[in-house]
Amino acid sequence: MRIITGILKGRQINIPNTLNVRPTAARTKEGLFSILEARKYIRSTNILDLFAGSGNLGFEAISRGADKVLFVDSDRRNIDHIEEVGREFEVSDRIRTVVTPVEKFLEGMPLPYDIIFCDPPYDYPLMHKMIEMIVSDGWLAENGWLILEHDKRHDFTDHPHCAYYKEYGRTHVSIFLAEKGIEF
Repeated sequence: MRIITGILKGRQINIPNTLNVRPTAARTKEGLFSILEARKYIRSTNILDLFAGSGNLGFEAISRGADKVLFVDSDRRNIDHIEEVGREFEVSDRIRTVVTPVEKFLEGMPLPYDIIFCDPPYDYPLMHKMIEMIVSDGWLAENGWLILEHDKRHDFTDHPHCAYYKEYGRTHVSIFLAEKGIEF
């Protein structure tokens, strides 16, 4: 995996075989960041990367000017890898990491984020509850976005906070806004 553009453009994120991750495909990542670049200002934003895995999305956001990224993942090996990549890319001062299950993290005190990336396992049983917690409990800043990767078994197009939906092969992306019914 490589960083597409920005200050880290072309840098590779090497993923050891020992990590149990499903990184966002290059085509999906390019499409997702094209939407962000066209419709939302990413510079100086605070990002939350849930189910962070390899850190692919969070590091792309840093490369494009995000101020800070908090990576959350339940697997210590994934977080160790993200911290190592942060040191390698010399952006450790712009990242924080938390090792905990996402559902436990979301039970904590909410801090509003401008953009929340969320790439849970496709069979994650708490998907709907997690979305409700994020959009209703103060995790999204005013004009904040929740960007959720999921598979075709989940359809959020009727959700009152869902403002955008796009298919990228077997990966589907839904974008939820902090406020209901806002034009995308």
